Amino acid sequence: MNQMSENVMPPPAPEQAKTPAHQSVYQRLRMRILFGDFVPGQAVTIQGLTTDLDVGMTPVREALRRLISDGALKMQGNRRVSVPHLTASCINQLDYMRQMLEPQLARLAARQMTQPVLTQLKQYDDALNVAIARGDIPGYLTQNYRFHAAINASADAPILAETVDRLWLRFGPSLRVVCGHHGTLNLPDKHIEMLRAFENRDPEAAARAMSEDVQQGMVQIKNALDQDRL
Repeated sequence: MNQMSENVMPPPAPEQAKTPAHQSVYQRLRMRILFGDFVPGQAVTIQGLTTDLDVGMTPVREALRRLISDGALKMQGNRRVSVPHLTASCINQLDYMRQMLEPQLARLAARQMTQPVLTQLKQYDDALNVAIARGDIPGYLTQNYRFHAAINASADAPILAETVDRLWLRFGPSLRVVCGHHGTLNLPDKHIEMLRAFENRDPEAAARAMSEDVQQGMVQIKNALDQDRL
């Protein structure tokens, strides 16, 4: 070995890319909105969020801009934002969009369902059933979202899946309010039918079960609005 090769140091290992602060803040706030930690109409201040999340003002502002663009939040002035109240028109539009997109995602997922994905779906549904039995509303909302998100991701239709994910941001807080009034025992659940359809690789049965699941959930939100609970 010559002198030059002895003195050559190996290149340093590349540092793992860190998640930008605004992206991390966006994901944290997004989960809070999705699972109803912020109820419709509840105003929060930008300064309050920076304190609560222990981050700087800039990443909070950037995250809030994205969430406002997603329709998950609205600006109220005086550096305050809030989750919008759902109107009857909003609910009807969300219902229509969900009925158009989510059954199609279930149909596509059924056509290419794999055993690992099916196993994961069953685990999510088992955890959801435990949450229902315990009256665990946060647990129910979390596992229900994971179940649906896994179906959407497995459909290999990212544009449709991303659109649906934004729709969930709009009705998630209201679903939390509905759960708070009715508990978990009477919540809609067509997951057994969906799992059976996925096991049988039956696209139309999967789409039908998803359509019924969406319809039941949106009816509960509509009823809550009629009773002035949203």
